[in-house]
Amino acid sequence: MADQAKQGFEVFGQTEKGEAVYRVKISGGGLTAHVITWGAVIQDLRLDGHQPPLVLGFERFEDYLAHSPYFGATPGRCSNRIGGGRFSLDGRQYQLELNERGVTHLHGGTDGIGRSNWTIVDCTPDKVVLRITDPDGRAGYPGNCTITATYQLKADGVLSVIYESTADQPTLANICQHSYFNLDGRDDALGHDIMIAADHVLALDDRQVPTGEILAVAGTPFDLREMGPMKRFGGGDQTLFDHNFCLSPERTAKRPVALVRSIYSGLAMEVRTTEPGLQFYAAFKLQKLPVTGLDGRQYGPFAGFCLETQVWPDSINHAGFPNAVLRPGEALRQETDYVFSKH
Repeated sequence: MADQAKQGFEVFGQTEKGEAVYRVKISGGGLTAHVITWGAVIQDLRLDGHQPPLVLGFERFEDYLAHSPYFGATPGRCSNRIGGGRFSLDGRQYQLELNERGVTHLHGGTDGIGRSNWTIVDCTPDKVVLRITDPDGRAGYPGNCTITATYQLKADGVLSVIYESTADQPTLANICQHSYFNLDGRDDALGHDIMIAADHVLALDDRQVPTGEILAVAGTPFDLREMGPMKRFGGGDQTLFDHNFCLSPERTAKRPVALVRSIYSGLAMEVRTTEPGLQFYAAFKLQKLPVTGLDGRQYGPFAGFCLETQVWPDSINHAGFPNAVLRPGEALRQETDYVFSKH
């Protein structure tokens, strides 16, 4: 679909480089989604019979450029954090861009794939396929890496997300979906119950980079193995979730790993994935934005929550963590389903 304007896609905005950003609508399984080419962003997601949007997003493209903390985006080439932006691969040392407070590499850098314009390569009434090539050397990554994102709305309220990546040199690759969900449309999402099927969580340093220690969740506010309130307290304060929950040592067949339900709307979302890690972020760092979001909503701290399925952060720098290296001739396939139902 080289000339996307001729395909009837809506022009949603224009990048700072003058590139047209297109938006497409897909529907199926009781869901309707709008997807934009910038960042392969899920801009809007709705469920039939449920009025509020299921994700945080903006009505105007300019607000994504100025204010988006990866709302609905596809970060990479390596999502999450890499401590000091440094890693060694096949005996060679690499230094990545330090785009988080000048000390950490986050989500592929300032102009990674989550902040770049993708190309639509296929679109049907219930599915859109987008592709981008992250060039050799961008943000310090070796090799050209091509990533394909497939979003499909399937029967019984399933949003299917599939990322496929290939590279022409050994490199890092770890792609994720970074939607902020809210299942009731209230100002904050703390009125949700949550379950995450993980016995362990990664310990973090003061930069939110893993120390290498894998901690048992038993007896801590991070024990989410049974359904319970997202509003949990440790030492009398609200637990600030932005942590990797360790689901498995490596990728597996797709399986259920998390369940969230709003106590107000009764709407539930189950997460099924192939991935070994789940980053649960409760958006406590989200400051009140100076612009409104979807349906004129005002976003501030805890306005949504992210459940990012991925390799454990900083895996390349810790023995025993899941593999994050992609080599020529290999194809990395990461699959996640977000399944919505009313109870």
